[in-house]
Amino acid sequence: MARLIYSALASLDGFIADEHGNFDWAAPGEEVHAFVNELERPVGTYLYGRRMYEMMAPWETLPLAGQPDAMRDFAEIWRAADKIVYSRTLEDVSTARTRLERRLDLAAVRELKARAERDITIGGPELAGQTLAARLVDELQLFLIPVVVGGGTSAFGSTGGLRLDLLDERRFENGTVHLRYAVGS
Repeated sequence: MARLIYSALASLDGFIADEHGNFDWAAPGEEVHAFVNELERPVGTYLYGRRMYEMMAPWETLPLAGQPDAMRDFAEIWRAADKIVYSRTLEDVSTARTRLERRLDLAAVRELKARAERDITIGGPELAGQTLAARLVDELQLFLIPVVVGGGTSAFGSTGGLRLDLLDERRFENGTVHLRYAVGS
């Protein structure tokens, strides 16, 4: 059985984007990006909402010549994984190994976890919030960026009360902190 993992880069006050939708403050440096790549390597499937998919889709065709090693490595990891996009408004998907679903079916996610041989990640706070509330997420991987944005898009949406058990932590030279939690009840 695969793990369902929610991974997010967030400000210290818990936002993935500020009130204007800006998230350039969250761009990982080479050290953090290389660490993210190691976390992503076991992933076989990415679950995305429309906005997260549109943000990630450029990795499909990003020219890699001259890019840092961590970016080239991530592009290869991302391109090799399956993607499922949940959207009622997206007409079509533009990336390989990608299918479009019109709604998030929690029973189908549960079944995917049961039959998948590799881990699954969920991207975006709306989808993550729904799967966290349904107690489908097994692990939370949070990268806290040393910035306070004061408002914007919450990293967790509406999840209800969750107990988290700390599994691991790591500090990076740029002040980013990675926290890895098992999701309890």
